[in-house]
Amino acid sequence: MRMRPTLSWTPTEDLSPGTTDLQPVTDMLSAGGVLVLSGAGMSTESGIPDYRGEGGSLSRHTPMTYQDFTAGPQARRRYWARSHLGWRTFGRARPNAGHRAVAAFGRHGLLSGVITQNVDGLHQSAGSTGVVELHGGLDRVVCLSCGALSTRRELAGRLAEANPDFGPVAAAINPDGDADLTDEQVGDFRVVPCTVCGGILKPDVVFFGEAVPPARVEQCRALVRAAASLVVLGSSLTVMSGLRFVRQAAQEEKPVLIVNRDPTRGDRHAVTRVALPLGAALTTVAGRLGVPVGD
Repeated sequence: MRMRPTLSWTPTEDLSPGTTDLQPVTDMLSAGGVLVLSGAGMSTESGIPDYRGEGGSLSRHTPMTYQDFTAGPQARRRYWARSHLGWRTFGRARPNAGHRAVAAFGRHGLLSGVITQNVDGLHQSAGSTGVVELHGGLDRVVCLSCGALSTRRELAGRLAEANPDFGPVAAAINPDGDADLTDEQVGDFRVVPCTVCGGILKPDVVFFGEAVPPARVEQCRALVRAAASLVVLGSSLTVMSGLRFVRQAAQEEKPVLIVNRDPTRGDRHAVTRVALPLGAALTTVAGRLGVPVGD
């Protein structure tokens, strides 16, 4: 039976600038029962930018809110034009060394689960199983009227057929798969309806201003209760959707470790924050534990 890791630190109010010592992460993983909570920083090495890090997309891009999306057809036209273009790049992203390391830890029985705030599906592509997508996944589309689910690949084909001449060059791609386009570039882009009922289609993700489904929140809370410890990978923990699980772990007196280059909102609940690039850090830890990561 694996024992809970014993750490000599206590949570502190200020972990800035963090440590570069990977031994706490190695010790925690070697003890097993680790729940991973990953954020946008997990996927930056796959070419998907984050929201709040250095050069983060929030400095130049306002994500679509649920209220805007449902307010009228012009907002949906703008969203789907930008998202359709962004999907061509977003859908080609591949798992990086950090995703592969997390999958390897899972295969070797060191993890109790994985919760991700990302919508890119890269944990699953790397081989992680049972991943809880806190904010949903961009590879699915849901009808707001009848609830029918379809694949993003299918929708991409329908949108391409409806807009054969659409092909502007985007200034940038954002963490939500949205591309930066001007209103002129969006033009008269045609949005397609649900094939079942003719209703409004929305990516099966939680938009800004939209609540995470209560059942999913409870599923994550149960994972925290069952875990021996929590490791946060690449999340600023700025929004409550992820921070609540860090607070829960701390309240249950379970060790919390954070691997993130910048300070986070959860630092005060952590025993330490490792300020290193995720891919290299997790690959190093895997090597110390004798866990092969693969290519």
